[in-house]
Amino acid sequence: MTRVKICGIRSARIADAACAAGADALGFVFYGPSPRSVAPDVAARIIRNLPPLVTTVGLFVNPHREEVDAVLAACSLDWLQFHGDERASFCESFGRPYLRAVSMKPDAVPTEVVEEHASARAFLFDAWREDAPGGTGETFAWDRIPPMTRPWLLAGGLTVNNVARAIAAVAPPAIDVSGGVEVSRGVKDPALIGRFMAAVRAADSEREENRPTAG
Repeated sequence: MTRVKICGIRSARIADAACAAGADALGFVFYGPSPRSVAPDVAARIIRNLPPLVTTVGLFVNPHREEVDAVLAACSLDWLQFHGDERASFCESFGRPYLRAVSMKPDAVPTEVVEEHASARAFLFDAWREDAPGGTGETFAWDRIPPMTRPWLLAGGLTVNNVARAIAAVAPPAIDVSGGVEVSRGVKDPALIGRFMAAVRAADSEREENRPTAG
C-alpha cells in the first residue's frame, strides 16, 4: 500500500482524525513564516498522545542548529525533514533519520541532491515556487522524477481529485499531503482527510487488480 504522511499538523483534533483515517506519519512544521507552523510545546503535547506506531516528522527550512536542538529537546520526533538548502553534513548531524526535500525547480537536477545526501533515509519530491519552499498547492511534471532505488515520497498539490492519477502514473512508495486536505490555508478538515485516505486506498486496490499476473 502507498504510505501517507499528512503534514502541517497543528492540533490534537486533526492529529486524531489523521490517525483514525489511517495516516502512517504526521508532519509538524517548525518554520515560522508558514501558516502551518506549530510551536514546539504544542507539538510535544500532540505527540505525547498519539497512538503507537505513528511516525512523527519535524520539518525545517534552513534552520540554525540551535533551532533544531531546541525542538528536539521539546519534542519526541522520529524523523527530521529538511526543506531548504541544508548540506548533508548538517542534516545528518542530529542523530535522527532524515528526509530530504527535492524542490523541482525548472532547472533542478534531482539526481545531484540524491547523490549529495547519501545519508538521507528518504527523499521527497515537491513542487517549487519562488516565494515558498513548499506547501504551494501546486503540482509538477511527475515524469521529471528520476528512477529511484532509494525510498521516496511524492508531494506537491495532491488532492482527492488527482491522487489516484498520481499513484497510477508513478507508483510512489509514499505520498505527502498538506494543502490538499485543507479548507483554507493552514486549516485542515477531518472530512477531507478521510476522503483523501479513501482515494489513496481505492487507487491502491485498482493498481493491485491491474497488476499483471505470471503465466
